[in-house]
Amino acid sequence: MTVLILTSAQDVTADMVVAELHERGVPLVRLDPADLPGGADLSAEYVSGDFHCYLSSEGRMAGSGALRSVWVRRPGEPAAHAPEASAWLTAETAQALYGVLYATTARWMNHPREAARARLKPWQLRVAHHSGFAVPPTLVTTFPRVAEEFAARHGPVVVKSLSGPPRTDPPVALPTTLVEPGTDFSGVAAGPTLLQRLVAKRADVRLTCVGGRMFAARKAAAEDQVDGRFGETGHRWEPVAVPDRVARPVREYMDLAGLAYAAFDFAEDAEGVWWFLECNQGGQFGFVELETGLPIAASVAEWLGAPPGAGALAR
Repeated sequence: MTVLILTSAQDVTADMVVAELHERGVPLVRLDPADLPGGADLSAEYVSGDFHCYLSSEGRMAGSGALRSVWVRRPGEPAAHAPEASAWLTAETAQALYGVLYATTARWMNHPREAARARLKPWQLRVAHHSGFAVPPTLVTTFPRVAEEFAARHGPVVVKSLSGPPRTDPPVALPTTLVEPGTDFSGVAAGPTLLQRLVAKRADVRLTCVGGRMFAARKAAAEDQVDGRFGETGHRWEPVAVPDRVARPVREYMDLAGLAYAAFDFAEDAEGVWWFLECNQGGQFGFVELETGLPIAASVAEWLGAPPGAGALAR
C-alpha cells in the first residue's frame, strides 16, 4: 500500500521523512496540488458505489484503493502552477482532488477538516485550557479602549499575529513583540489584534507529538527575550523529558482536536511551569531533529507506513 505526501517541491522536512520511508521500503507518491493539472494528473470513476481514483506525479502512480495514509505537509494551492490559473480552476481542482481523497479509507496526518479548525488561535486557547494546560490571559479585539484596559490589568503584554505572517515574496517575519508602556492602542481598530500577558520565561520548549509519541526540546532563553524564534540566544535546542503534568494535557488536546501530528510551543517560567503559547498542526520539526537527534522523522515515517489497524499508531 502507498503513502501519499501532499507538499511543495522545496520542503526539506518532507525530504527527511521520504528518506525514512525509502529505507523501510514503503511505496510513496509525493504530489504538490499546485502542479495539478499539468505537472500531476488525476482520474476518478464512480463505479458500483465507490470512486476509483488514480493520482500520478513525477512518474509514480497511486490508486485510492491502495492508499494507506495521506500526509498533508505543506501543499500548494490547487492549480496554482497551471498555465491558465484562476480562482475557478483552483476551486474545481480542489473539489476533484480532496473530494476523492476524502472518500478513501486512508488515515490522515492531519485531515484537512481538523487541520483547518486547529489553526484558529482562539479555538486553540480554549481547547488548551480544557485540556489542562496553563494558558496566559489573552485578548482578541478591535476596540482600542478594551486593549488599553487589558494591558493595564495584565501588563506587560505582547502582541502577536493570529494567522501568522502573510505569504509574500520575499517572506516577512512577524515576531511576537513586547508592547511598550504608554503605547497608543488606536491602531487596534484597523484589524483584530491579539494581546497576551507576557510570560517571563527562562526557556522555550517545542514539543512534537506524532501519533501519541512525544518529543520535547528545550532552548534556554536570552535575558529579556520575547520570541525565541528570532535572534541568537547563545543556546541550542536540547532534548528534555516530558513531565507527566504536560503529557496528560497533550494527549487530551490531540484527542479533542482530532490530530495525529502537532507541534506545541511552550514558555517555561522560573518555577518550571510550561505555559501553552500555541499548537501548530503542521509545524516544522527538522530544525529540532538536526540539533537534538530526536527521531521525529522516523516516527512520522513509522506512523505513515503502518499497516491498517496497527494499534495505537493508527489514529
